[in-house]
Amino acid sequence: MESGARKTPDLLIRGGILLDPETGRQRRADLLIRGGRIVGIAESIEADDVPVYDATGKFISPGWMDMHVHLREPGQEHKETIETGCRAAAFGGFTAVACMPNTDPPIHTRDVVEFVIERGRRTPVDVHPIACVSKNREGKELTEMADLVEGGAVAFSDDGSPVQHGGLMRRALEYASMLDRAIINHMEDLTLNPHGHMHEGVVSTRLGVPGIPPVAEEVMVARDLILAEYTGGHVHVAHISTARSVELVRQAKARGVRVTAEVCPHHFTLTDEAVERTGFSTNTKMHPPLRTAADIAAIKEGLRDGTIDAICTDHAPHASFEKEVEFIEAPFGIIGLETAWGLIGRELIAPGVLTVAEAVYKLTVAPRRILRLPVPRLAEGEPANLTIFDTTTRWVFEERHIRSKSRNTPFLGEELVGRAWAIYNRGWFVPQEP
Repeated sequence: MESGARKTPDLLIRGGILLDPETGRQRRADLLIRGGRIVGIAESIEADDVPVYDATGKFISPGWMDMHVHLREPGQEHKETIETGCRAAAFGGFTAVACMPNTDPPIHTRDVVEFVIERGRRTPVDVHPIACVSKNREGKELTEMADLVEGGAVAFSDDGSPVQHGGLMRRALEYASMLDRAIINHMEDLTLNPHGHMHEGVVSTRLGVPGIPPVAEEVMVARDLILAEYTGGHVHVAHISTARSVELVRQAKARGVRVTAEVCPHHFTLTDEAVERTGFSTNTKMHPPLRTAADIAAIKEGLRDGTIDAICTDHAPHASFEKEVEFIEAPFGIIGLETAWGLIGRELIAPGVLTVAEAVYKLTVAPRRILRLPVPRLAEGEPANLTIFDTTTRWVFEERHIRSKSRNTPFLGEELVGRAWAIYNRGWFVPQEP
């Protein structure tokens, strides 16, 4: 794990600002951990027998969760492993991740679910597998959903591919509803995306690159919202990227449809113009693609008014030899765990789109409620599961900050605002160097 990671059952965190993301309340206090549990919260605590971490000027919140990452293990360990992915998560301030099932073999049987959980236990980061909707992610036959949930699956998705077949999606929503789990769909009608590689629009036309039209996402969002309304199931919109998708979710929520949605930092930070500006850098190729400034504005408003529930990264590592090819030949995706908070601070908190508490809520409470997981609390007697961070540190993201096994990011050399400085979880303390 991270070189600074260490088992630290007892720790005194001094002078931090405790933040409750549900109420927005803040208080400056010392926090004492013994045996991995919070045993004291007070203005001043003396404990000479435990290590001390000075959190003066920093926030302490319940541990963050990224509900959409690709850890690649089993089967694609040249891109990432559960260990290296969790190392990246810890650097980014996350004490938990939920990993997508497009591995090899896919997470479509209970033994693979249990394998992923067991590997995650070796790290300071809780790893929650999301299992496949369909066997082998082929979109033909439902997986053994009940058995997967018993094994520890927290939701279902064929992410990397959509559930294209409407009848299968209906049955998935019905079965998952009985198990009180969400279906997380990659929202894309493939019949409307004939091998596109970036957002279909003015820039793609100018560059001569086949495009992915926004309507491919929006048609699938509309279909799934209607199916969720009909079945009573819970549909979760993965990595939302267009203005109309945001509006469709907003209207469905107003009707009482069981729908939640997530967004990634790159979709509220970069537009399709980045492809042109970087000279076809394959690190600007992701799925869904970077959209337009109007889409970014709509996404920020969706975050502000609560239409978009959670912020995730869609951390998608690829080896250098896979990305260092022609743009059209390159795989989709970028890493995102290390840069998430710095982009949230720069793009959302500094401009006043979200308060600190609102941003942290979308990283702590919302994802766990969507996935039916308990939310950590900063209270005496509770297991210590927390993130220490600030919102003001300006720092340039450099290759030395990358903890992932892969390097595919468009944000190298960019100034970010806000740093995650440490996590504590399950008796592990992982501080970061300045």
